[in-house]
Amino acid sequence: MYSRSRNSEAAQRFAERRRREDAAPRLREAVPSLATLRLEVDERRGVTNAGDPKHVRLVVVDSAAALFSLPCGDHGCRDGGHELTDVVLRALKAGAARTELEDPCRGNVGTVPCGLVLHLLLTATYR
Repeated sequence: MYSRSRNSEAAQRFAERRRREDAAPRLREAVPSLATLRLEVDERRGVTNAGDPKHVRLVVVDSAAALFSLPCGDHGCRDGGHELTDVVLRALKAGAARTELEDPCRGNVGTVPCGLVLHLLLTATYR
């Protein structure tokens, strides 16, 4: 039963994320001069860097949603995640070629704060 309810919660979160992506304006509309966008994502506790990024995503600018909301990487975390849409779009609209961001997760693992920190490196080119 526990496993089924967790799967149901995950499915609901995925469906909600998909609805938000579908409803969001397209990145091409929000930042018409943007040519390419690369996201390097790493989550960790504390300040030590484990080396290479955990995840690299090449964004398809012509079809991507102008939405930068990332779930927490800790599967035990509840009500956490990283809403970075405003700060990312601000950097892209300003023409930033390279932007580094940090965002702490505000969720909880059990009864304690999650504590995972997202490190995001954006690399962009423009027309």
